Amino acid sequence: MRILPNVLVLVLASLTGVLAAQQPVTEPPTVLEGPQTAGATPVRRAEPLQASLMSNDTVLRMHQAGLADDLILQTIVNQPGKYDTTPDALIALKQAGLSDPILAAMTNKARRQITGTPPAEVQLSPVNEIGVYFKDKNGQWQPMESEAVHVKSGGFVKSTLTRNIIKEDRNGVVAGREASLLLPRPIEFLIYTPDGVTASEYELVRFRLNTKDREFRVLTGGVIHSTGGAQRDDVPISTTKVGPRAWTFRLASDTPGAEYGILPPGTGNVTNGGKIYTFAISE
Repeated sequence: MRILPNVLVLVLASLTGVLAAQQPVTEPPTVLEGPQTAGATPVRRAEPLQASLMSNDTVLRMHQAGLADDLILQTIVNQPGKYDTTPDALIALKQAGLSDPILAAMTNKARRQITGTPPAEVQLSPVNEIGVYFKDKNGQWQPMESEAVHVKSGGFVKSTLTRNIIKEDRNGVVAGREASLLLPRPIEFLIYTPDGVTASEYELVRFRLNTKDREFRVLTGGVIHSTGGAQRDDVPISTTKVGPRAWTFRLASDTPGAEYGILPPGTGNVTNGGKIYTFAISE
């Protein structure tokens, strides 16, 4: 019979399929990092996580969400970021309400990315409203109240005799003989200035007492701080910058007891009338 060879072919084909099915399936070798202990279970290398970069938009959204400046600053310093610090971009952020310390932190971070130079530490002001402050016994900054300054002219005869070459003196006058704020020595003050103003434009003056008011001279013969008389009421101070728009200065324990005032520039200049932050030191 001739069917036997066909049967053998079928049997061999079946055996071949069974043997092929029993062969283990091998996978590509796993890439491992570092030395491996014999018998250790292979571990696949994890893909690195991609951290999202901080940007102008991120900072703006944090501000609009009501996050405090301190938290935003810490995030800018500690998180990777890429910032647009061109003048137009900074102006847009400023108009959106971001503070100068935040803009400075973004600029410093961008500068470090370009030059590799470590950014300067961002210093935060302990206050954030324009004004003059004193440190209380608990070490807290307290705002000082201001009083109105009125202008009183003097030296009419001198001005007339010199045909106005030497102009009239201008004195600042504050109503009442005493300030409501009495401070013990030593005293530490903080000045938080408007944009574009430095502490050197402020003056500490010592009042001369009249019957019903306090008076000081800031303009003599048309010259501010002239040796002819303006400096007699001016008390020199040395200020230290402690943050954007913030300066401190100190009056020592040997400061004479008297009535004093801190005169701001601009609208606070007594040549036009304005305000002065007043306090007293007891004798």
